[in-house]
Amino acid sequence: MADDKIKIQEDTRKMLVKWKTKRGSLIMALHEIQGAFGYVPWDAMEVVSEEMKIPMAQIYSVLTFYNHFKLTAPGKVVISVCDGTACHIKGGESVIHAFEKELGVPAGFTTPDGLFYIQVVRCLGCCGLAPVVVVNGKTYGRVTTLEVPQIIAEWRQTMAAEG
Repeated sequence: MADDKIKIQEDTRKMLVKWKTKRGSLIMALHEIQGAFGYVPWDAMEVVSEEMKIPMAQIYSVLTFYNHFKLTAPGKVVISVCDGTACHIKGGESVIHAFEKELGVPAGFTTPDGLFYIQVVRCLGCCGLAPVVVVNGKTYGRVTTLEVPQIIAEWRQTMAAEG
């Protein structure tokens, strides 16, 4: 655990080299950190505060204001359910609820086993396939609530095979 903290802090310091002297670059720095870790760890926030001379409260307020940022590690399988206009009209909200019910966690959370993370996105650019779900980069179009258990089973099997 201590090794993880040190690695996160070292990696964050390396990322901040290009951002810490640029005025107004906090959000860009946080995007890069999340890109590297999949979320913004507390240990990284501490380094950002120290290196960029920004109070932790300000960093935390930015992270919680924008729903793009995650404060906890997402699951290994990221389920992105579109709820943009076309997907919403064609049943996207029902698909979101089906994933939440099937996995037992609300959107924005990871299952207790750390395997699945559900996120609602505003548009995936596949309006002709509405409602659309993207799971770890694989696109599923015209998804119905009846297909949700099959999609989850497919990814459980895929992750079990990968070990």
